[in-house]
Formats: sequence, C-alpha cells, structure tokens
Amino acid sequence: MNSAAFQAKHALVRFFNAFGLDVRRLRPAPPPRASLTGGLAQLARQGFQPRTVIDVGVASATPELYSAFPSASFLLIEPLVEFEPFLKKICSTRKAHYVLAAAGEATGTAVLNVHPDKVGSSFLREIGDPSVDGVPRTVPVVTIDELCLEKNLAGPYLLKVDVQGAELQVLRGAVRTLQEVEIVIVEVSLLASMMGAPELFDVVSRMKEYGFVAYDLFGLNHRPSDNALCQVDLLFVPQHSSLRESRLFATPEQRQVLDREYLDFFSELQRHRS
Repeated sequence: MNSAAFQAKHALVRFFNAFGLDVRRLRPAPPPRASLTGGLAQLARQGFQPRTVIDVGVASATPELYSAFPSASFLLIEPLVEFEPFLKKICSTRKAHYVLAAAGEATGTAVLNVHPDKVGSSFLREIGDPSVDGVPRTVPVVTIDELCLEKNLAGPYLLKVDVQGAELQVLRGAVRTLQEVEIVIVEVSLLASMMGAPELFDVVSRMKEYGFVAYDLFGLNHRPSDNALCQVDLLFVPQHSSLRESRLFATPEQRQVLDREYLDFFSELQRHRS
C-alpha cells in the first residue's frame, strides 16, 4: 500500500470512529468445532497426517477430507454408477482412485435399495412406508482388506464410513486394515430408521472390540418428523492412541483465565440478584 492510500485509509477509519463506529478488517470465521472440518482441523493440529484416506460411501464427494489431507492417497468406494462422474473429477485433482462397488464383509454381490435421492440408498429397508425404499439394484461388493492388498496401499489410514446402516458389515471386511488405522469416522444412528441397522451402542461396543474408542463427535442430524437427534458422526481412535495420552483439562494459565471468567460471571449474577 502506498503512502497516499495508507493515509486515505486511516482518514476513513478516523471518520467512522468519530461517530462511535469501530471499523475493522473482516476475517473469515473459523470452521465450527463441532463439524467435520473442525474435527479434521483438530487432528491436524495434533500432528495427524494419514498416508491413505479410505472414503466409503463417497456419493458426490467428501471435500472436507480432501482439503484436510491434500498429500494423502485416496481410495474412493461408491456403489452407484450415477456418482462416477464425481469420482472421476476427484481423481483428476487428487492422488486418488475409485472402485464402483459397495464395501462389505465378503466379496460378491448384494441388492442395494436405490432411493430417489441416491444418497440414502441402503442394503437395508426403511422402517415404515416401503415406497421410500426405491428400486432394488444388484451391485458388486468388495472388502477393504482385499482392496488395500490389491492396490498396495499403506498406512497409517483414515477410514470414513457412511453407508446407511451397513457400518458393521464394512468394519467386518476391514479387520486386518484396522490394525493400521489411526482414525475411523462412522455415521452412527441414535434412532435407526432402517430395519436391523445398528445404533450407537452397537457401533461403540463393536469398535471397542476392535480396540477403538470414541474421541470426537460432530455432524448432528435431526429427523424432520419430530426434530429428535437421529444421527451423529463419531470419530474413533485406537484406545492407546497418542491423541489420548494427555488427560490435562487445562494449563495453569488457562485455569487462571477460566477462574477469572467464572468470578466475573458470579459477580454479575450477584449484582443482578441484589
């Protein structure tokens, strides 16, 4: 900025200040902590960098994953051919390859109920009106373990699973790979709308059997029928992950700030009560 522009800028600021207005540069707001972007940013701050990201149930894309770990390799697994143009686009800009198949516990085929919106398609049927199940379609099924061996992929891995009720089937086909997985992100139902779908306790207990515990939570989804919380995204890490080593709630300096804030709040509360 040259001298004249600098002086003009500050003259304008002083003008607004004279009327009691505070003029500051707008800065982009940080991503909400309780979001996929915020959760991935937290991992990056802790030094986590996967060599391979496995995105199961890609649909059109999971851009937060690709932006957070641009140097990683990506394995994209998606059963619907309608999403293939999006998969090709991702592969054109990333070190990625895709497989048009569903991930499951054994190689073969299975019937997928293809919903009108495509993203809600599932191996399971909806509870309630059968007309929402869409059109059945036979799709190939692969396992993550076999794909990682076939494509010579290397850990540490991040595994994201969004498969409308088939989460445990995907995990059963990834038991060997899980030994090198450091992060698992799973969409979990609190109120399952699919017949036979696992709910939160089922997923958490199965992950504990695999040696993983919950580390973060985001992506809250409320169902339109009554606004009840029906789904969340849970982020799991190995039980002995370095991300869990510290149990410190706050540093001494942070404690002092928290104490001051509490005392200020308590003083204000007493002032209003008096």
